[in-house]
Amino acid sequence: MEISFKGKTALVTGASQGIGRDIVKQLVACGAHVIAISRSKDLLESLKSETSNVEIKTADLSNWEETENVLKDIGPIDLLINNAAVALLAPILEITQEHIDKSFDLNIKSIIHITQIIAKNMIARNISGSIVNISSQASMAGLKDHGVYCATKGALDAFTRVAAAEFGAYNIRVNCVNPTVIMTAMGRIGWSNPKIADPMKEKIPLKRFGEVREVTDAVLYLLSDKSSLITGSCLPVDGGFLAI
Repeated sequence: MEISFKGKTALVTGASQGIGRDIVKQLVACGAHVIAISRSKDLLESLKSETSNVEIKTADLSNWEETENVLKDIGPIDLLINNAAVALLAPILEITQEHIDKSFDLNIKSIIHITQIIAKNMIARNISGSIVNISSQASMAGLKDHGVYCATKGALDAFTRVAAAEFGAYNIRVNCVNPTVIMTAMGRIGWSNPKIADPMKEKIPLKRFGEVREVTDAVLYLLSDKSSLITGSCLPVDGGFLAI
């Protein structure tokens, strides 16, 4: 199945490493012009040096005013990938206000804000837009020490459904991808220890964690016109974890 984004511009948040970085590269390979946003200027510069047709912008997306300033003159956007997130893990009895504020500010508040800005952009141009939010299996399963993270991803799934309902009249589709553990820098925070990782793998029917490209492929599909009747969905890329 050939996917082409020739002539389209995509905005990818959390683009400097891990899943976001690979999404940028694969969008470019499919012909898109990509605007990559992250807090890390050095990592963005290295991404730009590796990949053609990429424009980079630095921003702390958890900061409402800074996000406004960076995105106010962003230009026409056809595809939005809300990937930026943080995982601050702790048992429920040890969760702090800082855990909650940092997690909700980036994992859900920033996504609502960015979606507002870009959806207005799409509606004003009367285009068929596509938005994909990177959620998690943690939105649908209780994972030990992931209380705040699970809460933010559950909120993201709910927001995705509402956005799909509201934007459908404008022919803008909004979907989620919900990966299992992917061994990026964020994945290693919670799952590097075999004593923790092995029991989780045993709960996954395919008996393994995911690869970055397996998530990217799902994202590209949902962004593309190959999924033209799909909106408001939450697509597990989880080896069957949520099926049992």
